[in-house]
Amino acid sequence: SSSSLLQFFEVPFDSNMNRTKNRPLVRGQISPLLAVCFAASCGVPGIALLTLGVNPLTGALGAFNIFLYTCCYTPMKRMSIANTWVGAVVGAIPPVMGWTAATGSLDAGALLLGGILYSWQFPHFNALSWGLREDYSRGGYCMMSVTHPGLCRRVALRHCLALIGLSTVAPVLDITTWTFPIVSLPINLYISYLGFRFYRDADRSSSRKLFFCSLWHLPMLLLVMFTCKKSFLEKEDKGDLLSESHGRAMEIRLP
Repeated sequence: SSSSLLQFFEVPFDSNMNRTKNRPLVRGQISPLLAVCFAASCGVPGIALLTLGVNPLTGALGAFNIFLYTCCYTPMKRMSIANTWVGAVVGAIPPVMGWTAATGSLDAGALLLGGILYSWQFPHFNALSWGLREDYSRGGYCMMSVTHPGLCRRVALRHCLALIGLSTVAPVLDITTWTFPIVSLPINLYISYLGFRFYRDADRSSSRKLFFCSLWHLPMLLLVMFTCKKSFLEKEDKGDLLSESHGRAMEIRLP
């Protein structure tokens, strides 16, 4: 739904870019009315299904993400490089929705998953946009790679390193075992190394290597995280033990 609306709004600008000039709306293969109807037919039932079939919190997050993508991120692409940070929030919300769908709550696990997706998007997108600088410039988009190339590379490196920190936080929050930060360290170090190469060399070769690494890094990291997750039964048992200990302490204090 969001992608359809984005392409509806950006037809005049997409026609100036090699990467997007063959999109259906630009070529006239689909009418603008059909694109909007398709977006509505996906968005409205989708939000309704999430709200009624899952829980209202997940539905609200879905509705908020469509709003954030179409009404904030899309116009900001032509106004400010802050669009990348807003776009990273948009990309971080879907795994948060997955967590709230399963648990019904917006707790530490949801925020950690969102944080991982948020940080991952900077090396992923900044590396991608580096090779498309001329295209973005022709389209009139305000991207870091075009207007602030040094910042583009620094931000990508920072968030590569942030992935190491977020992986370490997972067992502290009792979401995974301590095996997770250890097993994930090699792939996090590797993407950080490529992020440093991108920062230092600032060429198409280093940006491509970082981009292609990001494509397998995220599923690998999440797979390791899933493998090392703490089970709910284990947490419930721990909670029961704490409750029993508290109960015994209360019995001892009572005359």
